[in-house]
Amino acid sequence: MKKLSLFVYSGLGIFTICFLFLCCKPIEKTKKTIASQKEQLISNKLKWSERMALSIMKRHPKAWQIDDHEAPKWDYKIGMILTAYEKLYAKTANQKYFDYIKGYADTLIDSTGAFQNFNPQDHNIDFINAGKILFGLYNKTKEQKYFTALKTLRRQFDDYPRTPSGGFWHKKIYPNQMWLDGLYMGEPFYARYTAEFEKGEKLNDVAHQFELLHDHAMDKKTGLYFHAWDESKKMPWANKETGTAPHIWLRALGWYGMALVDVLDYFPKDHPKRKELVVYLNELAVGVSKYQDVSGLWYQVPNLQSRKGNYLEASGSAMLVYAIAKGVHKGYLPANFKKVATKGLDGLIKKLIKVDADGEIHITQVCASAGLGGNPYRDGSFEYYMSEKIKVDNSHGLGAFLLAAIELDK
Repeated sequence: MKKLSLFVYSGLGIFTICFLFLCCKPIEKTKKTIASQKEQLISNKLKWSERMALSIMKRHPKAWQIDDHEAPKWDYKIGMILTAYEKLYAKTANQKYFDYIKGYADTLIDSTGAFQNFNPQDHNIDFINAGKILFGLYNKTKEQKYFTALKTLRRQFDDYPRTPSGGFWHKKIYPNQMWLDGLYMGEPFYARYTAEFEKGEKLNDVAHQFELLHDHAMDKKTGLYFHAWDESKKMPWANKETGTAPHIWLRALGWYGMALVDVLDYFPKDHPKRKELVVYLNELAVGVSKYQDVSGLWYQVPNLQSRKGNYLEASGSAMLVYAIAKGVHKGYLPANFKKVATKGLDGLIKKLIKVDADGEIHITQVCASAGLGGNPYRDGSFEYYMSEKIKVDNSHGLGAFLLAAIELDK
């Protein structure tokens, strides 16, 4: 009987130990999971800019992965996003924002300063845009490779193909065409480089690019700008009398506005072309304000709001918010335009930003891409702009929202 009791007690003891062991493991695991979840939560007490920045980093631990790229690529859209991270780093001094930028550059630029997969004869103005992050990297680290890469991009302008009037072609494959997009891709970099390393000797050339599109692409009826201008007037999409594209495209207006406020950072107050660029910005602000929807947003084709299929588009709306807000803050625009910008950001947040349970945020209704000509051929018709894919978290929208949210600091 004693032996049996001992056996029973021993068995119970072993059972208890095993039970506790098995129970404790999941408890321990659950604690770790809860801790991990807390680390991944993005607080709604943060400003919208940081909430978006952290959301992007959560989805894409390395910047080159944005837009679900399968391999690293020097990309104008990622360049725009990382210029916003530069602004965030300046505001917060959070090292992870700087490291995110540096990690991208170091993946695409080798120790000698050479770019991965770069052919200078391609003459693609889009390639210039991401180069803006190299100024800050060089200033902070003094690593020669960043300066070498800066000089490589600056040399692109020396033999870049131009229209007869002196405007940079959008790309080698688009002869004699200037697109509004190209002003943002090339001019802020060109202006900063010449201001910092060449005593501003090329600022007149920078201003000339804006003058050409102001003179040839502006629609006098609306005060807005057509997407592009073909100086040769030979493209099938071009108006045979004016050379302009058939329609006004919202994101092109956004690129133009952002290009203006960003190049003005590098024009001294006494530069003869500065006032002219400020006038252009004021004209744009007046023009787009007329077409702002009650929601605060703008339509994909902004002057045809009621046409069937048209929709409120995120990236172009955010770009205009940034351009107008910065214009007010810098004193280029009257203070009353702040209402236009604030209404725009509020509209983005209320209508187009979605928040997950873990605090991660997403931007919806972003036009994936749009252009003119090419293969397959894009005719610039209203139907064409409506046919392009509409995406969630497309990089155009991410970068533009970041810039707008940082500028308004909401």
